[in-house]
Amino acid sequence: MKRWCLMALGWLAFATGIVGIVLPLLPTTPFMLLAAALFARSSPRFHRWLLAHPWFGPPIHDWQLYRGIRRHARRRAILFILVSFAFSLALVPVDWVRWLLIVIMVILLTWLIRLPVLEPVAMKK
Repeated sequence: MKRWCLMALGWLAFATGIVGIVLPLLPTTPFMLLAAALFARSSPRFHRWLLAHPWFGPPIHDWQLYRGIRRHARRRAILFILVSFAFSLALVPVDWVRWLLIVIMVILLTWLIRLPVLEPVAMKK
């Protein structure tokens, strides 16, 4: 029973991460990391599948082994955060919501910039 619950939560985290690709306030990576952790405890098959996925696998692998992010991934994440929050700020008519979005964006960017950057020489597979 526990295995099935963990697997269901893993798929929920995975689906939420997929939705986070297009929604600015819903981050993809933390949900993919959560899905990987849940699959590791419930389904080795799905865990291997997620780690072998061409888009999601390398960042999960980097995080699990090195607790860091590659430089190009960080640049891309910063770009997407800025574009998506700018789009959201342009659409939101309420001032307090705009300020909330700005605060969230600053916190998110601060966290992302403080993550260790993995250099290609340091990463050995």
